Amino acid sequence: MSSARPTSFDPSVAGQLRQVSTATLTMVLLKRGVRTSWLRGVGALSAMDERVVGPAFTIRFVPGREDLSQPESYAKSPSFRDAIEAAPAGSVVVIDGRGNTLGATLGDILVARLAYKGVAAAVTDAPVRDADEIRKFPLPVLCAGVAAPPSIVGLAFAGFDEVIGCGGVAVCPGDVLVCDNDGAVVIPAAMAAEVAEAGIEQERFERFVQQRVAEGASVVGLYPPDDGTLEDYRRWCEEGRSE
Repeated sequence: MSSARPTSFDPSVAGQLRQVSTATLTMVLLKRGVRTSWLRGVGALSAMDERVVGPAFTIRFVPGREDLSQPESYAKSPSFRDAIEAAPAGSVVVIDGRGNTLGATLGDILVARLAYKGVAAAVTDAPVRDADEIRKFPLPVLCAGVAAPPSIVGLAFAGFDEVIGCGGVAVCPGDVLVCDNDGAVVIPAAMAAEVAEAGIEQERFERFVQQRVAEGASVVGLYPPDDGTLEDYRRWCEEGRSE
């Protein structure tokens, strides 16, 4: 059990983060020294209509081994099924599939169960199977493509609710996941409120920039801004044009 888990996730912070793109969040985190926040090789199985935000619930796989990766292992406890049952409503299930492309870590039955439980999204750096069926569920799934074989072809379940690596990024239980059509970003739990506030401000500034570009302005001195641009932006905000 990780000590990084927050005791609660402020819904106002979640609301702010839903307004901020993962692209913007990577820049906000970069400015704060966090370079590895975007999960590499992970994308939405189906186009997402809205951004998803939630605390991470982690599941870990290790390389498969013949005595650990058999159909009988599905029935042993603790098992991957136990992890699925433990995932709380509102969480983003994040699966460390080691980027293994030989088999899928999620299929339609497990996704159906997560959807019924009220999980916000599922993220894995391995493929999924039963893709056509999964697309019928409202649960957003981000993955590394599709594969017909099951996970036991190349992986063995190892545990849940602990620190993992997914898509080349460390993920602690309770870290904040933000998912959209650009992928998934991990925000350290202790930084979530600060990053959300900074992200809202960055999105506001970029609306100003887009407006200026649409009016024919050069991006030189505009983005990133020089002193003149910052003064124009200040007046733009004071005039209420940012709303």
